[in-house]
Amino acid sequence: MSAQSYAVMGGGIIGLAVAARLQEVVTDASVTVWEKEDTLASHQTGRNSGVAHAGLYYEPGSLKARLCRRGVGMLREFCQEHDIAYDEIGKVLVALDEQDRSRLGAIEERALANGVPGVRRIDRAELLEIEPHVAGVAGLHSPTTAIVDFPGVTRELARQVELRGGKVHCGITATDIDLDSTGGVVLHGTDRDGTSRDGRFDKVVLCVGLFSDRLAERAGDEAEPRIVPFRGEYLLLRPEKRSLVNGLVYPVPDPRYPFLGVHLTPRVDGEVMVGPNAVLALAREGYRWGDVSMRDLREIAGSPGFRRFARKHWRTGVAEMAGSLSRRRFVAAARRYVPELRVDDVVPGPSGIRAQAMDSSGNLVDDFRISVRGPVVALRNAPSPAATSSLAIAEHLVDVALGRTSDA
Repeated sequence: MSAQSYAVMGGGIIGLAVAARLQEVVTDASVTVWEKEDTLASHQTGRNSGVAHAGLYYEPGSLKARLCRRGVGMLREFCQEHDIAYDEIGKVLVALDEQDRSRLGAIEERALANGVPGVRRIDRAELLEIEPHVAGVAGLHSPTTAIVDFPGVTRELARQVELRGGKVHCGITATDIDLDSTGGVVLHGTDRDGTSRDGRFDKVVLCVGLFSDRLAERAGDEAEPRIVPFRGEYLLLRPEKRSLVNGLVYPVPDPRYPFLGVHLTPRVDGEVMVGPNAVLALAREGYRWGDVSMRDLREIAGSPGFRRFARKHWRTGVAEMAGSLSRRRFVAAARRYVPELRVDDVVPGPSGIRAQAMDSSGNLVDDFRISVRGPVVALRNAPSPAATSSLAIAEHLVDVALGRTSDA
C-alpha cells in the first residue's frame, strides 16, 4: 500500500504545525504545504502582537480555552527546545473605574477555571509596583502571559517538515478544489509566473485564514460563516519611551463591544506596540486605507450578517475609524492607561488583519470552528489565541482528519 498523501494549504504557524504533526502521527505520510506568498508567516502569524496568551478570558470548556491552555505549554517547550525567543513578561488588566473593577471577578473565575497559573487580583498599590506609569484603581495580574517570536516558530516548523522529507512550496496560489472519484482531492493552483501547479492528494487540511470560507466552499462546504476582515493598526513607542511599561498592559474587556480595545504590548524585538484599533478593511488583505478590493467589498455589503452587525455596532465603528484617521485620538485611548504618553512619543507602526468569521445573524464566531467535507478539513475560524494555540490546534485538526475525533 502506498503512503497516504496530505496537503496543507497555508504557510502560517497553524499550517506548518499541522504539517509537522501529520509527520509525527503518520510515519509514512507524504506531506506537502502550499503557501501563496513568497515567504512563510506573511499574514496573521507575522502581523499579530506576538503575545502568547495564558487563557484568561475564554469560556471554560470551550475549544478555545482547552486548546489555548494546552497550546501555550507546548509552545513554551518548543521555544525552549529550539532557542526561540519566549519571555514571560506578565500582563495586567487595568481597571480604570469601579465598573471595570466589578468585571475583574468574573475574568478571574474564568482564568482559574481554565487552569491559568498565578492569576490574582491586585489593588492600586500593587498595580503601581508592577507598572509604575500605569493609572488604574485595581487590576488582574497574569504573570505567565508571554511574548514570543511566532514567525521564528513557523520557520523552525517548516525546517523540521523538510528535514523529514516534506515539501514546503511558497508562491503557489490555490485556485480551486475538486473531489475526485476515488475519494481523493485535486488541488488546482498557479505559481508566480502563471504556470499551473495542480496536485492530487488523499486528504487536504485548509489553514488559509482570510480565505478559509472561499476555499472551504469550493470543497463543498457551506458558505457561512463568512470571513469579514478587520484591520488592526498599531503605533510604536519611540525607543526612549519604551520604559513606560514593563509588561503587557490591557484594558478590562467590555462585553458591550466586539473587540478588546487599545493596549500596550512589548515585543521580543524590543519594540513596544500601542494598539490595535479595529476598522473594517476594504480588502481581505487591506493593510492600508488604499488597499481596496471591489469583490471583497461587494461580498461584505451583500452579507445579511454583516448588515446586522453594522446596525448594532455602527457607533463603535465610527469611533474606531476616527482613531484610525487621527493619531491624537488613537493616543488618547492609550493615555487612559498611561497618562504620561504623548502624541510625540509614538511613530507609525505595522498593521494586521483579523480574519473574523461572522454568522448570518451578525454575530462574531467566538470559538475556533472546524468543518469536514469528505477528505477536506477546514479551519473556518481561528481568531486569537490561534497562534498561541497553534501546536494544540494542529493536534486537534490531525485527529479530525484521521477520524480519531468527531469534535470538529
